[in-house]
Amino acid sequence: MTNLVEVRSLKKHFRLPGGWLSGNVRFVYAVDGIDLSIAYGETFGLVGESGCGKTTLGRMILRLIEPTEGTIVFDKQDITSIDKRKMKSLRRQMQIVFQNPLSSLSPRFRVEQIVAEPLMTHGVLEKDEIRPRIIELLEQVGLGAQHLDRFPHEMSGGQCQRVAVARALALNPKLIVLDEPTSALDVSVQAQIINLLDELKKSLGLTYLFISHDLNVVQHISDRIGVMYLGKLVELGDAQDVFDEPLHPYTQALFGAIPMPVVDDTLELKILEGNVPSPVNPPSGCRFHTRCPIAQHICQETEPALREVRSGRHVACHFVE
Repeated sequence: MTNLVEVRSLKKHFRLPGGWLSGNVRFVYAVDGIDLSIAYGETFGLVGESGCGKTTLGRMILRLIEPTEGTIVFDKQDITSIDKRKMKSLRRQMQIVFQNPLSSLSPRFRVEQIVAEPLMTHGVLEKDEIRPRIIELLEQVGLGAQHLDRFPHEMSGGQCQRVAVARALALNPKLIVLDEPTSALDVSVQAQIINLLDELKKSLGLTYLFISHDLNVVQHISDRIGVMYLGKLVELGDAQDVFDEPLHPYTQALFGAIPMPVVDDTLELKILEGNVPSPVNPPSGCRFHTRCPIAQHICQETEPALREVRSGRHVACHFVE
């Protein structure tokens, strides 16, 4: 299968303010060496605790955040350091839907202006073609012409997120980064948006990077899953395989903490001990060793590589076997 996105050794280190005079310059190691690929037409789910670097990684792939090191290849083109003019042209092929629909839509703009903005910025249509295209996009996401003159505050959260999806679709992109697109919505509305995204992917041939901490949603929509912990990928594989048999101790604990609709006394709830270490001063060796139930001395000294342990399954653990 051909890859639309490939990232290699990708890093983002944010410098903390101060420290220049004392020589004690500190960094937040938000993303610290990620290798992954996303195939055409695939939904790649990225999961992990808050602060693990998921959103930073997604925005780096779109070059909304500049990487510290590493390589980003989009549609067979290295976009790691191309200039702003070329990047603007490429932005037609990659879009993003943000977590909070109300904060991502301008309160001063009506729906028609919001969806028209990318069309006007890139000049892809004649002036008289823009309004029919906007109505077409709104109908694709379950809205219609009756919503054109509404402001975001006049609509529900689900309707606002549909407008955000319509805006992302306006330029016929190949890749859409979905950054926690349902976390700010009611549960019933979440299901509607997930089903809408699934239908659009099939009908338009889209590729998704789906970022979330809601494991049930990720399981439902994803083809493959990557699990992040403290700026690193610790497990990667087919979605159903990872959920059926998580191999990394962190993934096991993460999935073991999913609330079950039916209480089963035979199931043991796995609760991680301790707190997530600071990304300013991450642990040596395996970053999970401070909370891992099977950690040994080697875990403190040697960082495990993300290696293929089965066909299509990659795990970063010394003792996965």
